[in-house]
Amino acid sequence: MPGISDLRLVWRQLRKSPGFTATAVLMLAFGIGATASIFSVVDGVLLQPLPFPNADRLVTLGDQVSGGQMGEHGDPGWVTAPEVVTYHRDAHSFQSLGGFGLEDYELSGVGQPAQIVAARMTPSVFSVLGVAPLMGRVFTPQEDTQKAQVVVLSYATWKSRFNGNPHVIGNEIDLNRRPYTIIGVMPRNFEFPIGTGRLDRCELWVPMSFSAEELSPEAEANWFLMMVGRLKPGVTIAEAQGDAQRVAAQIMRNYPPNLSTIRIRPVVYPLHEITVVETRPLLRMLFLAVAVVLLIACANLAGLLLARAIRRQRETAVRLAVGAPARALLGQTILESLVISVTGGMLGIGLASLAVAIGKDFLPANLPLINQIALNWTVAGFALLLTLLTGLACGLVPGFVALRTNVSDSLKEGARSGSASGTHARLRSALVVAEIAIALILLCASGLLLCSYLNMSNVDLGFQPERVTTAFYSLPKKAYPTQARVEVFNDQVLLRLSRLPGVRSVGLTSGLPTRSGCCEGFTADGYVNPRGPGLILAAHSEVVGNFFNVMGIPLLRGRYFTDDDDANSQLVVIVNQEFAGHYWPNQNPIGKHMHVGNQKRRAPWMTVVGEVADVKVYAPDTGAIAEFYQPVAQVDKDLGGPFSPNDVWGDSGHIVVRSALPPEQMENSVRAVVRSIDPQLPLTQVQTMEQVVSQSEAPRRFNTVVISSFALAALLLAVLGIYSVIAFSVASRVQEMAIRMALGSQRTNIIRLILASGIKLAAAGCVLGLAGSVVASRILRSFLFHVSPFDPAVLAVATIAVFALALTASAVPARRAASVDPIEALRGE
Repeated sequence: MPGISDLRLVWRQLRKSPGFTATAVLMLAFGIGATASIFSVVDGVLLQPLPFPNADRLVTLGDQVSGGQMGEHGDPGWVTAPEVVTYHRDAHSFQSLGGFGLEDYELSGVGQPAQIVAARMTPSVFSVLGVAPLMGRVFTPQEDTQKAQVVVLSYATWKSRFNGNPHVIGNEIDLNRRPYTIIGVMPRNFEFPIGTGRLDRCELWVPMSFSAEELSPEAEANWFLMMVGRLKPGVTIAEAQGDAQRVAAQIMRNYPPNLSTIRIRPVVYPLHEITVVETRPLLRMLFLAVAVVLLIACANLAGLLLARAIRRQRETAVRLAVGAPARALLGQTILESLVISVTGGMLGIGLASLAVAIGKDFLPANLPLINQIALNWTVAGFALLLTLLTGLACGLVPGFVALRTNVSDSLKEGARSGSASGTHARLRSALVVAEIAIALILLCASGLLLCSYLNMSNVDLGFQPERVTTAFYSLPKKAYPTQARVEVFNDQVLLRLSRLPGVRSVGLTSGLPTRSGCCEGFTADGYVNPRGPGLILAAHSEVVGNFFNVMGIPLLRGRYFTDDDDANSQLVVIVNQEFAGHYWPNQNPIGKHMHVGNQKRRAPWMTVVGEVADVKVYAPDTGAIAEFYQPVAQVDKDLGGPFSPNDVWGDSGHIVVRSALPPEQMENSVRAVVRSIDPQLPLTQVQTMEQVVSQSEAPRRFNTVVISSFALAALLLAVLGIYSVIAFSVASRVQEMAIRMALGSQRTNIIRLILASGIKLAAAGCVLGLAGSVVASRILRSFLFHVSPFDPAVLAVATIAVFALALTASAVPARRAASVDPIEALRGE
């Protein structure tokens, strides 16, 4: 075991070479720090259990609906309000089971009115999750049944809006201008639902309190809720799914005649799996990329230690000659490597802690479980273990080189400076070749992702986002209880905004392009579904005013909606090109008919009066999907209504304004107009349409930036590696170069000779890197958009860039070699 004297000797030797020590420590600190910071994200999101007791027994329960995409490919599936009641009552595999759904509320009565996201939940959800409130209590089944207006606050809301008032229990707030009594505050780390990341994070929870309309037979086709449950001890997911299938069969037997063709299949997924399903591929790719960077840093450290061992061959030979045991020499070399790695590791952990603290705000907004991301003892332990393994592995190679020192040859006069044997040179060259290959793989990946991002940025969105301002509003039910009141508000917004200087068009819509997510079942006249009877879904939006003109969506056939398309006129609909081409191929869609719901639903037919271009509904990198548009004034009749006087349409959505002025200047004008109509109504998401599009591009942009950063870091390390190899080779061949020049060799020949060595290393690394890129392309395939994983232009540019940088790295020591003074060099030898 090394003692204090050995450590002192190592420190003394490292202090003698401050340049070498600083380079090795900083290089390793960067690799360890980057790896630890990314691992903290992987650990917090993928490896740590959900922040609930016995989280491994938590599951989601949802529907796969015939003809739709719900419940497939990791989608948890949605359920209807009647299903929440039926599954809770009749499913026996769950210790507890509850339903929930997100809603927008106007919060007032505390500070300025604000639009917030809250969750309606059945009381059983709290027992499912098993988390007690920090203060007060949660709502009871009786309060849910009696429609009690009570609310439970999140810890963040309690702190930010109530200043952490310890006497907040019993206070009242207004939600949608109705009084609610605060009965509880949840703990700091409680978050539910947890799959939304920073987007749509809940500020509070209210009882579900189903209305009569939500539990009516017609509501059996309204999938808008989700369910979470806790399995009974010993019950497997397969058993729970079988139990749910039994209940689903009962649900389908009770369907009304107009829904009899709809078939559902329940799906049960672990809650943690559903939470991270979309982020798992990204995090795996990031961890792989940062591990590659660490591998290159380790290869560089091994190369530096190997060069150091070669330079100290004479010293090693002397120590062996006077009887020093080989084991002591090996131990000292490994100890030196461990000292460097531990120092670099501790510095790297500090850098990782700083990166995690600062970098949380730059993570994708849809990344779940961000609150669990921290540099905890698990991450620190992983980093320390990695540090020790790195030090041990990097110290073994130069240690064995030292043991193989030939004492007789090393003590000869010509061996004073220490030179590399053929074996040593090949070993260091192999390390550099591997670095170049790995750097090229990362650079190719970065290039492919960059091309994907550029392709997405240049894709035809189907609309014109420039000079468009948007704002989200939601009218509280108490202040706008009837359709007439809602229409008065909407008409006033359109009228007053249209009168503003520079405004060209104004409209309202239930969903913005690149952000919509609402689908509706429908029946197209004359279309026979090849998958058999079932529910056909398409994206849909409800619009008011000149929505199409505002967004710049081209009209291909027919006409746009007009003010005459009201509740007393013919029911009309506008479809997009994808809709028309799929359901009425090679036909003029104008005059065709469709209705909401399946074939057996007695909803009135709507007449197609216009066909518009396809727009990107979900994100710029998604394909075209069928979509139809309805005028808000006709929605009630489109559904076969009126169902209830309480039904209102167009009471929430997005205001969209196209103006000649920069949209940033319009934001205050939009706020002022809405405030003049309703001083209490808050607006949220007031931004330009270009910002909306940019937000939809954020995940792909994040992937590109991070992978490109790692690729550049890897490339820099690889260039440093090839520079160190060539520089060491030149330093150890000074006498040879002097003799060559003394015998008449030109300096250009010396430069050519040195550059040839660098070119050989770069060429070998590039060949291996291209082969590795082909293998790595399988991982990247799902992240690419309109780019082949084997794109020849990307591979060629990346290869040329790596080769050129390697050549540049070789040029500096080559010029140094050519500038050697033969007389001085030979005299020194």
